[in-house]
Amino acid sequence: MSQATKRKHVVKEVLGEHMVPTDRQQIVRVLRTPGNNLHEVETAQGQRFLVSMPSKYRKNIWIKRGDFLIVDPIEEGEKVKAEISFVLCKDHVRSLQKEGPEAFSEVAEKGSSNRNRQTQPELPAEPQSSGEESGSEDDSDLFVNTNRRQYYESEEESEEEEAA
Repeated sequence: MSQATKRKHVVKEVLGEHMVPTDRQQIVRVLRTPGNNLHEVETAQGQRFLVSMPSKYRKNIWIKRGDFLIVDPIEEGEKVKAEISFVLCKDHVRSLQKEGPEAFSEVAEKGSSNRNRQTQPELPAEPQSSGEESGSEDDSDLFVNTNRRQYYESEEESEEEEAA
């Protein structure tokens, strides 16, 4: 089978099916990707471990921080304790939330609260002026890369540095 045909079938499988985890499988959230097709994940109970990506997904499906996966446990693994069996896209996440598996809802709530805390800092309310300056400085519609940590600099810190 050619690489293009393989990619077509893998992508069709991931985007098409709506999979519900079995009793042995777990839904986890990706925390980071240290490399070598390994991903650090967290369960609903807060347990962290590494999972491996099977060869059929390599170079065909990309996984980023915050994505949800269905994993199968591996008994003989010390560091790598599971293998990815399915990558959940946004449509799968929505349908699973409607069905309501308890483990998934706990992981989703924990993930959304962590994401909101990291990407949405509390900013003081500023009055809107009718000038052109306020429209050009509004960056709220820009794309935010979820694979990088968000660092925010306050104006108070920069004023203190200038005074010194």
